[in-house]
Amino acid sequence: MLRRPAATAARGLSSALALTLLLGLLPSARAERALGRSVPDPVGAALPPSERALTGGVVALRSPASRMIRVVAGTFRMGSTAEDVLEAVMDCAREPLGSRCKEEMFSDEMPVHSVTLSSYWLDRVEVSVRDYQRCVELRRCRAIPFAEGAKRFDRPEFPVSLVRLADARAYCRFRGARLPTEAEFERAARGSRARRYPWGELYNSRAANHGRLGLDPTDDRDGYRELAPVGSFAAGRTADGFLDLAGNVAEWTADRYQAAYPPGPARNPQGPAVGSGSGGQVVRGGHYASAAPWLRGAARASVAPETRAPTLGFRCARTSAP
Repeated sequence: MLRRPAATAARGLSSALALTLLLGLLPSARAERALGRSVPDPVGAALPPSERALTGGVVALRSPASRMIRVVAGTFRMGSTAEDVLEAVMDCAREPLGSRCKEEMFSDEMPVHSVTLSSYWLDRVEVSVRDYQRCVELRRCRAIPFAEGAKRFDRPEFPVSLVRLADARAYCRFRGARLPTEAEFERAARGSRARRYPWGELYNSRAANHGRLGLDPTDDRDGYRELAPVGSFAAGRTADGFLDLAGNVAEWTADRYQAAYPPGPARNPQGPAVGSGSGGQVVRGGHYASAAPWLRGAARASVAPETRAPTLGFRCARTSAP
């Protein structure tokens, strides 16, 4: 079979793309938004190695993945019903220490309520050690104390962990961004149809870096006993294109914690004011030692802002221009 030289093939590909654009066959970003679809940030970062398509020596061409994805404005159902909580308890009861599962573990997800959010951008994946280190080198972020007994987590491709709330906020400011609100995180994880997990309604042990409720909470059956490189679980991708919204590291949000949501619909909620609530900060998504019930899109937890833990990381968000 005759093969065209690489340069000729490249010219042919460029010509075909130009013709496609000329004929208007590729939808514009404005058209995508009009259809209610998420639109990738035009200023992006490289695709994680785990998502590069290399097969038999043939490279499948893809456009570079963006660092952030735009979530269009809309309304979704946030939180859990009493039936959702009972279902979470039943899932919890299947764990090795399932006898300890109680409704109170998940009651802070109630009441279910309608939330309307303005459009916003959110990182596709968790902030990595490599990304965070750039901020440290420019003296805009504090160094992570990996040397104090946690060197195994100091790998460029890992999500940065052992970050306090202040560290996460400083890094997002460095990028001209901020931490996502709790509502923004849940909307990204559950989608507009309030799916149970980021990937769908049914639990998939291969879709996230997870753990179990047991004396040893880690579980290497997903391929990783502790942290995994960001973007390692393609099966956990949301319909919008986000990865790692369940498992690997739990993620700081911008909101203070309160044990129940205010009743009634809300628009761009931001949690209780300083001086109210529990004094803890909301973290979302579960981590590598979390069992299935804590990987659900509605699951939430409270952590003291000064906490450093290998299970704690973050991603950034920013408000979309109107």
